[in-house]
Amino acid sequence: MYYGATASEARQVQDDEVYVVGAANSAGQAALNLARYAKRVILVVRGDTLETSMSRYLIDKITEAANIEVRCRTEVVGCRGDGHLEALTLADRSSGRVEEVLAGWLFIFVGAIPRTDWLGDSVVRDTKGFVVTGPDLIAQNRWSLPRTPYALETSVPGVFAAGDVRLDSMKRVASAVGEGAMSIYLVHRYLATI
Repeated sequence: MYYGATASEARQVQDDEVYVVGAANSAGQAALNLARYAKRVILVVRGDTLETSMSRYLIDKITEAANIEVRCRTEVVGCRGDGHLEALTLADRSSGRVEEVLAGWLFIFVGAIPRTDWLGDSVVRDTKGFVVTGPDLIAQNRWSLPRTPYALETSVPGVFAAGDVRLDSMKRVASAVGEGAMSIYLVHRYLATI
């Protein structure tokens, strides 16, 4: 199972069936890239259509690709394997039908919409909901203390944000993990000041 599809992963799927979860441009680009090597790519789409979330040029290329199948109104509801992925459980949202399919590859592209409404008004966010941190707070005139905010610090001193939820983050698992570790260091640094 992967949360990205680089050139090295694409070459590894040579002549295999591959499942890609997602309906936005990143999922479409991954499906096309993987289709260059895979026997078949199954694009699993929770919604009714790709048209509401993917660029037209990608939809056209996916439609033209003989080895890409799009399964709308479908969700991955389970997976199993012993040491590696062996099968997925797919549920059809329209009919309620559940089926298990053999699968050795799953690439997940579930989007980057931050779910930050629960933070309330204290934590500054941009219009899309991404949390503003560090120097961006000063640039937006949203920092209240005389000291400079720490790199991942939010508008609430001592509260830090890491990963995809941050404005202008790299949107990669490795960078999110690194930011999480960095946040722990910054929390200790903050606590030493109070």
